[in-house]
Amino acid sequence: MEDKIITYGGQAVIEGVMMRGQKAFAIAMRAPDGSIVVHTESLAAVYRSRIAKIPFLRGTILLWDALGLGMRALTISANTQTGEEEKLEGPALYLTLGSSLAIGVALFILLPASVGGAAEHYLGWHNLAHNLLEGLVRLVLLVGYIWGIGFMPDVKRLFGYHGAEHKTINAYEAGVELTPQNVAKFPLEHPRCGTAFMLTFVLLSILVHSLFGDMEFWWRLASRVLLIPVIAGLAVEFIRWTANNLTNPFVRFIIKPNLALQSLTTREPDTSMLEVAIESFKTMRLAEEEVIV
Repeated sequence: MEDKIITYGGQAVIEGVMMRGQKAFAIAMRAPDGSIVVHTESLAAVYRSRIAKIPFLRGTILLWDALGLGMRALTISANTQTGEEEKLEGPALYLTLGSSLAIGVALFILLPASVGGAAEHYLGWHNLAHNLLEGLVRLVLLVGYIWGIGFMPDVKRLFGYHGAEHKTINAYEAGVELTPQNVAKFPLEHPRCGTAFMLTFVLLSILVHSLFGDMEFWWRLASRVLLIPVIAGLAVEFIRWTANNLTNPFVRFIIKPNLALQSLTTREPDTSMLEVAIESFKTMRLAEEEVIV
């Protein structure tokens, strides 16, 4: 069970699903003509290096690499729909990734920190109080953003593929044959979902930021950015720990909010979506066997 938890994850992409193992990843996509197109690549050596086994540090490094991988997967799936052959890689990939991260940091990190700083400066709130406000604003922005984009037709389909990804991994971990009929019976939620990571990050940020007490406004903003890798590392370890201890009643209780939030980022997939997710998973498994370490 440990290998399954560490090894397999995934991501919904445009009209498809990316599945990632330890040595390779695969993307299966529904092409405009209705066929399933697959793409496989070997993963970077960092996934199998010693650094990937160092607690806390591994979370930050693998998270950054996974962001790049996710961006590549989205680009490949978009190109499949448009018929373009261009690849987003190298400097172009990291420029796009950096721009996206900058917007995310500004909206979900710096804006809430500014609200908390204003409460500290103008209302006289101190430490835990303004950090709770900051965390609440960050949580509202996160949930509101996810809820809002969920009404967009294209995002609804993306969330359907997200549900198909979860169901497929849940079915595999339960040891059943991966057919659309079998996979459809499994839940939409999965404890290792990126949605769970985001909520965990928000809650841990309240605790970590409170440890540093009151700060000048600009130091406050700087600390929020500098502490992102630290909190991300903590969040990854927490997710890994809960995923490894799901038989514990206390663990099942504390992950309920993480599972509940996934109701916003998943939709019930149709049979065609399940077929794509299953094909992605099986292709990834075959690719794993072919990679020479």
